[in-house]
Amino acid sequence: MRFPFSLTRSMTGYLLRKKLAGQKRFPLVLMLEPLHACNLRCVGCGRIREYADWAKHRLSVDECLAALEDCGAPIVSICGGEPLIYPEIQQLVQRILARGKHIYLCTNGLELRRKLPLFEPSDRLFINVHLDGMEATHDAIVQRPGVFAEAVAGLRAAKDAGFMVCTNTTVYRETDVHEIAVLFEYLSEFDVDGFMLSPAYGYEAVYDKCGDRAAALFMTRDEIHAKFREARGLLSRHRLVTSPVYFDFLCGRRELTCAAWANPTYNIRGWKGPCYLMTDAHYRGYAELLAATDWERLGPGGDPRCEHCLVHCGFEPAAVFAANRRLRDMLKMAVWQMT
Repeated sequence: MRFPFSLTRSMTGYLLRKKLAGQKRFPLVLMLEPLHACNLRCVGCGRIREYADWAKHRLSVDECLAALEDCGAPIVSICGGEPLIYPEIQQLVQRILARGKHIYLCTNGLELRRKLPLFEPSDRLFINVHLDGMEATHDAIVQRPGVFAEAVAGLRAAKDAGFMVCTNTTVYRETDVHEIAVLFEYLSEFDVDGFMLSPAYGYEAVYDKCGDRAAALFMTRDEIHAKFREARGLLSRHRLVTSPVYFDFLCGRRELTCAAWANPTYNIRGWKGPCYLMTDAHYRGYAELLAATDWERLGPGGDPRCEHCLVHCGFEPAAVFAANRRLRDMLKMAVWQMT
């Protein structure tokens, strides 16, 4: 199976309960940012720029858990910033798991080997290591030599210790998809459990601070479709955790409606709206975020800022909802999960 049975069972039951209750908008993944401090300064990252004045602040564990209770999502993506430098990361992970939730612990890998003893392997804990290419490419993007080697060493240590490990790769205009195929082949030697892909999106926080360099990184909608059509044949034989419905969308073979409300972001300023990448306001509660946002306007063809956005935090959940409406998509997702 592509995902642990516990995750499939939990998500299936959750979706069924929401459908029976007649709910149309509800969260699938809580994007939890306990801090925005980071030990890297990646060229495509807007977080460290948008929240530069908040880098010394962090959420308490109780505040993080209150946000989880507020929205009730079955999956928590602990991100940031770099979550492994969050002082209470061990307690946070333990208390989320104790609530029966699933966790993707997203890390750049620099602290992974040192912090690994804080955690215990679980079928509800994925360690998600960000790698954007082989050594020279990745180290150039994160702007520090040696990061790729340390991240891979941490990844291997996690696999040796019995953890589930996946990787997350952002695809830029300059990305060579043949290099990504080489990366996945290399990582497959260490039995990595899955590979996640998403196109980069040039949102305001990056453009405002990075200027011309940012413009060179990000693709238009048509460029994304072309890039992922090229990638499909090269990468499809690897254990992708990018769903086939979302991948069809990336290749321009179908349309999806943005479902940013399903992957809400909670950070030191509150519930970030309207989505993970764009910031119009921060809200006290998830219900307030839902009520205050004009969701029909989000996505390509709606808000002009969304015109070239096809990122996974808005459209991967859209693929899940689409699969629950069409038998063909449902069967495609079921076969994909079982292989």
